Amino acid sequence: MEVLREKQGMIVSQRKYTFELLEEFDVSHISAVSSSLDPSINLSADSGTPLSDPTIFRHLIGKINYLTHTRPDLSFAVLTLSQFMLSPTTDHYNAGLRVIRYLKKFPRYGLFFTASPCLSLATFCDADWASCRDSRRSVSGFLISLGGSPIS
Repeated sequence: MEVLREKQGMIVSQRKYTFELLEEFDVSHISAVSSSLDPSINLSADSGTPLSDPTIFRHLIGKINYLTHTRPDLSFAVLTLSQFMLSPTTDHYNAGLRVIRYLKKFPRYGLFFTASPCLSLATFCDADWASCRDSRRSVSGFLISLGGSPIS
């Protein structure tokens, strides 16, 4: 992790790790995208052809999961793709590569912690009722910030 101290606060990121990840998965020839998951694709356990070597998918998701410490914008994508670790398919792997393409567009993102003494607490929550195609379970998420800085 890298910590950059500025007058307005502190930025915590994993910039170097992100660039190493982009290099490892060689996305130089692929265009960048502005969202981590394609909203028009609805993944399920049986979508696509099973991968001959599922370890490459597990390796990819593990690497992206490590970035969620400083990139909460990746949490939903990692949660979604982690559901398919047991038997990943080509569709799941392509969705994982889309996350890499998203990182290509925004490699320097991180957490900003303000130097302001404001201690206002804000919470946000959302749910997508029964959206999982395999289990019909709901998907929900939340964000809690203190003084404008994310804490959970």
